Amino acid sequence: MREYPGSVFLADCPARLAIEIIADKWAVVVLFALSREPCRHGELVDLIGGISRKVLTQTLRRLQGYGLVDRHAEAGKVGYVLTDLGRTLVKPIAVLTEWAHEHGAAVVEFQESETDRDLPASPSRPATAV
Repeated sequence: MREYPGSVFLADCPARLAIEIIADKWAVVVLFALSREPCRHGELVDLIGGISRKVLTQTLRRLQGYGLVDRHAEAGKVGYVLTDLGRTLVKPIAVLTEWAHEHGAAVVEFQESETDRDLPASPSRPATAV
């Protein structure tokens, strides 16, 4: 792994900016959707399950503010496309997606076991030893 000057613990570290960008619940999903092809707002809403129009608008504006997404208006139609800078995130997002496919079930299994452990014992569900 390449070493960079500064520390991830410093407020002005570029790594912290990267984390801030991708830590948003919808940012990576929107970037991944736009990595496939440019999309209109309504197409993104239909493609991304669970996102409201308002939250999508806010997410797109944030990504535009970082220089990752461009908004294009042609013939009365507005579309969104990744910028060159935005396309540099496609590979890291693909790596995260692959990790999720490989390890997502293990995370869910762990969460379920923790939830079971936190439930109080009942006559039908005896306490488990830790």
